[in-house]
Order: sequence, then structure tokens, then C-alpha cells
Amino acid sequence: MSDRGLTERAARASSRHPWRVLVIWLVVLVAAVGTIGTFLESALEGEIGITSETESKRAESLLAEGFPPPPPEQDVTEVVVIRSETGSVDDAPFEQRVRRLDAALREAGATNLIGFYESGEEQLVSADRDATELLVGLGADPDEETVEPLVALVQALDEEPGIAAAMTGEWTSDADFGQLSQDDLRTGELFFGGPAALVILLLVFGAVVAGVVPLVIAIVSIMVALALTALVGQVFPLSVFTINMLTGMGLALGIDYSLFVLSRFREERAEGREKLDAIATSASTASRAVLFSGIAFVLAMIGLLLVPSTILRSLAAGAILVGIVSIVAALTLLPAVLSLLGDRINALKIPFFGRAASAPSESRFWSRIVRAVMRRPALSLALATGLLVAAALPALTLEIGSAGASTLPDRFESKQGFLLLNEEFPSSGVDPVEIAIAGEADSAEVRAAIERVEAAARRQPIFGEPAVETNEAGSLARLTLPLGGDAIAEDATNAVRELRADVVPAAFAGVDAEVAVGGATAEEIDYHDTMNNWLPLVLAFVLGLSFILLTIAFRSIVIAAKAIVMNLLSVGAAYGLLVLVFVEGVGNELLGFEQADAVEAWVPIFLFAVLFGLSMDYQVFLLSRIRERYSQTGDNDAAIAFGVGSTARLITGAALIIIAVFWGFAMGDLIMFQQMGFGVAVALLIDATIVRSILVPAAMKLLGSRNWYLPSWLHWLPDVNVEGTEPPQRRVKT
Repeated sequence: MSDRGLTERAARASSRHPWRVLVIWLVVLVAAVGTIGTFLESALEGEIGITSETESKRAESLLAEGFPPPPPEQDVTEVVVIRSETGSVDDAPFEQRVRRLDAALREAGATNLIGFYESGEEQLVSADRDATELLVGLGADPDEETVEPLVALVQALDEEPGIAAAMTGEWTSDADFGQLSQDDLRTGELFFGGPAALVILLLVFGAVVAGVVPLVIAIVSIMVALALTALVGQVFPLSVFTINMLTGMGLALGIDYSLFVLSRFREERAEGREKLDAIATSASTASRAVLFSGIAFVLAMIGLLLVPSTILRSLAAGAILVGIVSIVAALTLLPAVLSLLGDRINALKIPFFGRAASAPSESRFWSRIVRAVMRRPALSLALATGLLVAAALPALTLEIGSAGASTLPDRFESKQGFLLLNEEFPSSGVDPVEIAIAGEADSAEVRAAIERVEAAARRQPIFGEPAVETNEAGSLARLTLPLGGDAIAEDATNAVRELRADVVPAAFAGVDAEVAVGGATAEEIDYHDTMNNWLPLVLAFVLGLSFILLTIAFRSIVIAAKAIVMNLLSVGAAYGLLVLVFVEGVGNELLGFEQADAVEAWVPIFLFAVLFGLSMDYQVFLLSRIRERYSQTGDNDAAIAFGVGSTARLITGAALIIIAVFWGFAMGDLIMFQQMGFGVAVALLIDATIVRSILVPAAMKLLGSRNWYLPSWLHWLPDVNVEGTEPPQRRVKT
């Protein structure tokens, strides 16, 4: 069966038996709701980390082999800081309050508590003796819910007069990040992205029914994809952020795919085609472009699955699942809905904009721009390219990092705990550096090397007092360096990088021992390095696939190469603006964004794959209309003007919808999603305006008939004919 047969036959079957198709989708939707309620929560318990072998993992492995791990109930993951605003830790009333909190925390589920008043350890008291720490363990199998009652107790103490108290740590931060993710999903993506997308759809189609249908298709796709995610997560636990990505992508792709098909259906009906034939013709043209661009998007996301990162694989899995479901819905559910609605798809027209519902036509505004560009193609191409290159220049200084507790809004407990801890115990934290030294741990040369590392660490204020212990066999030593501040912030990562690159190699030069630097900060460094190392590989994978797919789709290596260069320009400009706004702080306050030391580590690689996948929608849809007209007339200039003019309203609307959806991410408080949402929105805005209206027509005008060049040795490639074929003669619509 040909791919043309696949889309057209699926549409014909669905449109001839619409109620049967709707019942099938309804059953699937009901099953999806049950699956989500049963399995989704347990599917989103995956941790963020790197799956490949790294130095930090090697350190963890050596320490696990040489030192018996402490019982889970003795493991310390959280820290509570209590400060007296009127006296010192030696005051009896203050001590009583701390002891009451200690007892209450134990009752609420803390399995291990280490405090100054029981242990007498002076390092648990601040330098000015007005604050103390409680080190807290949560037992064998903690989660975000375990920490909630403990946080409530600490907050209650903080409200008492003369006391400041706050809690931070691994599970406190995880709970806050999870809550912030839900808040952002609710307020940004659902309360902003969805409604904004509906408004744009209403304006594009000029009719309420036509505007609502794509949104309904997208919501159905999201629900089914969430159910599939819940099932996949039982085998491969996914990150909680998968939901944010799946919802955003589902709105963007589900609406876009329906938008293209529905628009072609309305165009065919306006020109006189009978209803079922109009659905079939839409399937053999617009649906073919949807299928092709959807496959391209999925393949781009598969590139992210290659990266040994649980967060990228989680985000990619959500995007792939909702992308596949959106394609299936556009090819089956939408034709069934169109069959039932017929011309009622144009019902409830909107004043002024409603005229678009009855007579789709070329956009005079964009057609004038395109013709002006083609009158001076070289100048237009040079100016647009220069503008995008200038926007991309800040990307040369792009550095990656990660969002820790310090990037959370101040209203969250873990942020308050971080601030209080950093103020009172600047060289203390719950995530120390742990250096594993495998060898003759008691030998003079190993001891001397360790002392050299300790001396170097003491010269850096960020490190606390070093501690060394040796296992019973004398084959392994553990050097622990307390680390102040945010363990994954720039100061911490720079200090640990220096340990790895300079201090440890110099101290152990010529010493017969294996040394590995581990701990949370070292893990973060390995994570950053993995992202940097895999970025060029993902670039090569996505670019290579894009070139092959576009060459097959349009039987032209020129079209494929040109599309890739233009996408690279828009991605480069997005990277540059990302650095300019978030790192340099140009306009960030005006836009409501946080300023950061670096771009989130996964954002550049993820942005690249997502933008190539999404921009493929516009490229395929635009170029398919240009090639369709060129095949009919052989007039290159007229085909370009027609292609841009006839798709302008749709592509502008589709781009604005995706921009609105991803601006919902940017409106949230999670800086990683602010960066991702801003990057996608800016790149698609550039792609749908500068690239579509200037670069594409200018370059195609200059190239002329060479646009469609395919070397003779590639003529064996299949002709998939994405733009479809010349439709049969029009029949009077009924």
C-alpha cells in the first residue's frame, strides 16, 4: 500500500463510518482515563541523572564496596536551621524550643536526628552561636509526601516570635520542585496556553465550531498519550516533568495537525467538492504533509533518546507518545468529525473574522511582502541573514548549568532553608564532596597526598573542615569535604572542577592510588559534560535525518540543504537571545524572567531537537504548496508567491498557537521551563516570519529552477509526493 493510500484510505474509511470511529475513540478515551488514574502517579517516580559510566558513579561504587552503607534510617538527607533572633543557642528557652521540635519531628516520621544538644558537636552551631542545625534522616523509602508533615512543624516554629526556622535538603527540594511544576502546568500551560490557542483558532477560522474542533482533538490526544505514558512508566520510570512537556506538545501538535487538515477541507468545500471527496482530497494532500512532518518530529525526538540522561529521555518519551497519538487522531478521528459536521464546521461565525470561514484565499498582506522580497532577493536575503547572525552572536558565550534550590521562588520552604543555611553555615550543606582513594590508604605517600588536598580545600571558603576515614581493610580512604551554598550552583561546580582538574591530580601525582571525586556536585558536573558531549552527536543525527527526509519528500537536495541552513539560523538566533535575556539580563525583568548564571544543561540540546521537529511542520506545509503549484504551472515565482500567500494565515496561526502554548511554560516560575518556553517561542516566531516571508522566497527566487535539483544518481529515491496529486474535477457540493 502506498503512503498516499494510507492517508486517503484511512480518511475515507473514517468518514464513511464516523460513528464507529467515534465509539472506538470514546472507548479508548475511557480506558485512558482509568489508566491515568491507576498508573500515572507511580510512573512519574524516575530520578534525574545520567545512565552512562562517570567519575562520580565510580566514586560512589568504590565507596559502596569499601564502606558498608549506613542503615537507611541513619541516612541524612535534610537539614533544619533554627536561629534565635534575640539570643544564642546557649539560652535555655531556645534550647527547649529546639528540643520540642526534635521530638515532634521524630513523631512525624524522622528516623534519624542529629542535633547539637544531644551530640555536643560544635560544627552544628553557627560561628556567632545564634543558630543551630538539625540533621534529619527520613528512613528507608522516603518520598515527597514523607517530608510534608516535617515541613509543617518547622514552619510552625518559624511563626513563633524570636525564632527563624527553615528546612531544606533533597526531599524538601524535590517536593517544592514537584509542586512548582504542577503550579506552572495549571497557571501557565492550562490557564494561558489552552485559552490563548482557542482564541487564535477562532480568529484564524472565523467560526466557533471550526475553532473548537482542533482543541478537542488535541485534548483527546493528550489524554490517550498520558495513558500510554503511565504504562511506559511502569517499565521505565519517568520524570514528573514529562507531564509538562506532553501537555505542551500535545496542544501544539494536536492543534497544528488538525488546523492544516481542517483548513484544506474547508478550501475544498469552498471550491465545490462533495463532502466525502473533500475529506479524501484533504487526506491525500494536507494529511500527507501531517504524516510526513509528524514522522520527522518523532525521529527528531528519538535523537534525544540516544542521550544517556533520564530527564531528556523522559521529555522525549512524552513528546514522542503525544506526537504519534496526534498523527493518528488527525488521520482518523478528525475525518470522522468532519463527516458528521460537514459544512456545520463553519457554524457560529465570528463578526468580521467570520468572512474567513466561507472563502479561504491568499493573504494579500503576506503576498505583498513576498513580491517585494522577490524584487530584491539578494538584498533581502543578506539583511535577514545578517539580522539572525547578529542575534546568534551571544550564543558564543553560552554556558550550561542546573537549577537548584537557589533558583526556586522565595515562597518555597527549601529556598528559605537554603538561604538561612547559607547565611548561618556558609561552609556547610547536606551534599558534601566525597573523594574515594583506592590503594594503600595508610601508606605515607597516600596520607601525604590526602593532606595536600585538605590544605588546598582549606584555602577555599566554600569548603568546610575536611574529614578522613579509612576502611577496615586499609584499602580505601574517604575524604569528605563539606560544601557550602547550593551544591549545583556555579560557585560549587567551579570549585569541584578545580579539585578534579588541578588539585587532586597534582596532589596524587606519582602516587599508586585510584582517586575519584564524587558527591552531588560531581554528579552535576558529569551531567553537564554529558550534555556537552552529546550535543554534536544529536545535531548530526537530527540534521542527517532531516536532510534525508526532505530530500525524499521534495526530491531535491537543494530544498533539503536550504531548509536545514535556515533552521540552523533560527535555532542559533534563539540560543543567542536565550543567553542575552537569561544570562546577560537584557529585558528579563520586563518579561518577568529570572536571571541565571547559565542556561539549564538540557535546554540547548532539547531546544535543538524540538525546534527542528516543530519547524518541519511549516517547512513541509509551505514547500508542499509551492511544489504543488510549481508542478501545475512550471512558474517558479508564481509558485513561491502562491505558496506563501495561501499558507500565510494558517502558518501564522499555527505558529502563534505554539508560541502561546510554550509562552505558558515561560510564564511559570521554574527557570528551566522559562528558558525552554522562551527559546521555543522566539525560534518559532523567527521561523514563521523572517524565515518564511523573507529567507525562503528570496533564496528560492535566486535559485530558480535549481530549487528542484536532484542528482541523477539519486533518482532511485522513492517519490512520496508529499504535496499530493492534481485533484479530480470539482463537483458541485451537496
